[in-house]
Amino acid sequence: MANAEHSVRGDPATGARTGAARVLLWLVVAALAVRQMAVVIGQPPGERLTDLTAWISGKSVLRVPGSLYDSDRFTGTPFAGLVLKPLVRSAEQNLGVVWTFGSLLLVAALGIVAARALPGPVARRTALLAAPVAISLLMLSLPVRNALHLGQTSVLPVLLVLLGCSAVRGERAPGVLIGLAAALQPTVLLFAVLLRLTGRRQAASTGGVVFAVCTALAWAVLPGDSWTYWVHHVAGSGLGGSADSLANQSLHGALLRFGLAGPLEVALFVALAAAVCLLGLRRAARYAGDGQLLLAVAVTGCVAVAVSPTAWQYQLLWVLLAVVGRVGRRARDRLVWPAVVVLVITLPGTVLLPNIEALFPLRDNVLLIAALAAACAVPFLPRTSECRQHPVPTDRAAPVPARRSRIPLLPFWRRVSNRPNLLLELLLIRVVYSAYAQVRLAATAGRATAEHHGRQIHAVEQWLHIDIEHRVNHAVVDVGWLRAFFDYYYSTFHFIAPLAILGALYVRRPADYRWARSTIGSATLLALAGFWLYPLAPPRLMPGLGFIDTVHGVQDFAKPDYGSLTAMTNQYAAMPSLHFGWSLWCGVVVVALAPRAWMKALGLLHPLFTVSAIVATANHWVLDAVGGATVVTLGFALAHAPAGPRRLLPVAVPAAAEPRDGPERPAPVPEPRATDEALGSKQL
Repeated sequence: MANAEHSVRGDPATGARTGAARVLLWLVVAALAVRQMAVVIGQPPGERLTDLTAWISGKSVLRVPGSLYDSDRFTGTPFAGLVLKPLVRSAEQNLGVVWTFGSLLLVAALGIVAARALPGPVARRTALLAAPVAISLLMLSLPVRNALHLGQTSVLPVLLVLLGCSAVRGERAPGVLIGLAAALQPTVLLFAVLLRLTGRRQAASTGGVVFAVCTALAWAVLPGDSWTYWVHHVAGSGLGGSADSLANQSLHGALLRFGLAGPLEVALFVALAAAVCLLGLRRAARYAGDGQLLLAVAVTGCVAVAVSPTAWQYQLLWVLLAVVGRVGRRARDRLVWPAVVVLVITLPGTVLLPNIEALFPLRDNVLLIAALAAACAVPFLPRTSECRQHPVPTDRAAPVPARRSRIPLLPFWRRVSNRPNLLLELLLIRVVYSAYAQVRLAATAGRATAEHHGRQIHAVEQWLHIDIEHRVNHAVVDVGWLRAFFDYYYSTFHFIAPLAILGALYVRRPADYRWARSTIGSATLLALAGFWLYPLAPPRLMPGLGFIDTVHGVQDFAKPDYGSLTAMTNQYAAMPSLHFGWSLWCGVVVVALAPRAWMKALGLLHPLFTVSAIVATANHWVLDAVGGATVVTLGFALAHAPAGPRRLLPVAVPAAAEPRDGPERPAPVPEPRATDEALGSKQL
C-alpha cells in the first residue's frame, strides 16, 4: 500500500486526482455511516434492533435465567449466548447508538481487511481507493442493512474468517479465529476444510479443536440449550422464521419453496449439498493456490450459504466478496460479473426482475443462485491468464467533428462502436426502469395541487386557443371503432415500439444502439424531474370539465385514490407526456436510421397516432405533448454535447494491446470515412 501511494505521488497530476477521489470516497463512507445510524436510531423503539431487543430487554432470554430459545428471535449457537450475556448490561445503556456504532466499526474493519486482501498485482489507484469503495459497498448491501436493522452480529464471523485466512500469520492464530467464527456460525467450519485442502493442516486442526472446545464449553454451562440447539432444532435449522420463507436463501429453503417435503426433500438436500461442497471447495482450494485468497474465501462462504439449513439475509455477505473475481476475456464483458453481484446484493429481486409468474422461481431465489454460481459455475480467471490484466480491448470510434457546433467536444470521450454485453444491458434497462417506476410513483404532491396545476394548464391552452381535448375526446367516444383503436394504441405501443427499435439496433447497428439508448435514457431522467416538480392531473381526472376516460373507465371523484389505479402508478405524472416523448424518439430514430423512405414515413406515423391517442382518451393535455417533445430534444442534445454527431469514424486498435494467448484479433480497419458503412452497420 505504501509503495502504491509513493508511485501515485510520483506523478503530481495523477496523484492529485487520485487524492481527490480518495477524499471524496471517504466522505461518501462517512455520509453512509451517518445515514445508517440515522435510519436505525430514527425508528421507534419497538421497531429498531428487533432481534437484539428481544435478547436483552424485559424478561428476555439473556437477562434472566432460562432457555436461550424461549424466544423465537434468538437463532445463534449456545456459545453465542455465552458471549452475548456479558454484553447485556452495556447493551442496555444507549442501546441503539452504541450497538449500531460498534457494528459499523466492524463493517469498516471488514472493508479494510478485504481491500488489503485483494489478489495482486493491484494497480496503485486500486490499492488506494479499494478500502473506501469496499466499505461503501458493504454498507449499501442488503445483508449489512438487515443486520443493522435487526441488531444481528453476522458481520463478526465474516471478519474473523477473513482475518484468519489473509491477515494473520502462522498456523495457530488462523485456526483459532476460524474456530471462534464456526462456534458462532457452524457452517463456517467449512473453512477448516479449505485450510486442509490448501496444505495448512495444523491451522485446520486448530480450527476444529477451537470449535469443539467452544461448543463443549457451551454444553457444560448450558446443557439444556445445547441439546435444544444441536439435537431438537438440528444445528439451529428449526429456529427463526419459517424455513420455506423467501428470507431463507439456502438449498433447503429453495427445495421447500418448490413444494418438496419430508424424507425426499432431506435426501435431495443432502445430495445437492454434498455436490456443492465437493465442487465449491475444490474450486476454492485452486484459487487459494493461485494466490487469490479473498476469492477463495468468497467461494467457500458461498458454499456455506448454499448448504446451510437456513441462510438468512444478514448471513449472505459472502456473496458480495465474490465481486473480486475477474470473469471474461473481453473488456466489454469484464463488468458483467461485478455488476450482477452488486445489483443482486444491494437490490431486492422485485427490482431486478419483472413481475412475471414464469420468473418467480428465479426472482425468489436470486441470492441463492448468485451464491451457487460463485461457488460452482463462474469461470474466474487465474492470475496466470494474460486476459486478466490485458483483456481483449473494446472497439472504439472517433467522433466526426461537429459542424456549426458551439459546444466543445470532450477530448477524452470516445464512443464504443460494437455492441455491449446483452446481460449487462438487460440488467441496466430493468434496474433503470424499476427506479423510474418507483420515483414516478413517489413523485406526487396530492390531489389538490395536481388539480390546481391542471386548471393552470387548461387556462394557458384556452389563452393559446389550443384547448381541443374536450372536443376530440367526445368526438372519438361517439365512434366505436375509433375509440377502440385509440384505447388499444395507447395501452400497447408505449413500450413495444421503443423496445423493438432498441432490440433491432442492438442486433444490427450496435454503435447506433448506444447512441439511441443514451438519448432515451436522458429524456426519461429529465421527465422524472418534471413529474416531481410539477404534478399534474390529466383531463380525465379533472372534476367538472366533462372528460370521458375511455381507457380506465368511469372514475369516482369522491374517492381521492380513484380506485386501485393509484396503487399501480402515479396518476398525476402527466407533465411531460412520455407516451408522446417516447413515440417522438421512435420517430426521430427511425427517420435518422431507416434506409428506405417508406420506413421513415411509417416511423413518423407512430408519434402522430400517439399524440392523437393521448388527447382522444383524455389522458394528457396538448401541452403535455409539448413537454414530452422538449425532454426528448434535450435528451438528444445531452447525447450530442460530449461526443458530437451520431456518425462516427472508425479507429484501429493497436495489436500490441491484445493478449498473447491467441484471442481473435479485430479485422483490419479501412480508411476513415464518415459513414455508417465504415462501421459495418447493417440495415434495420
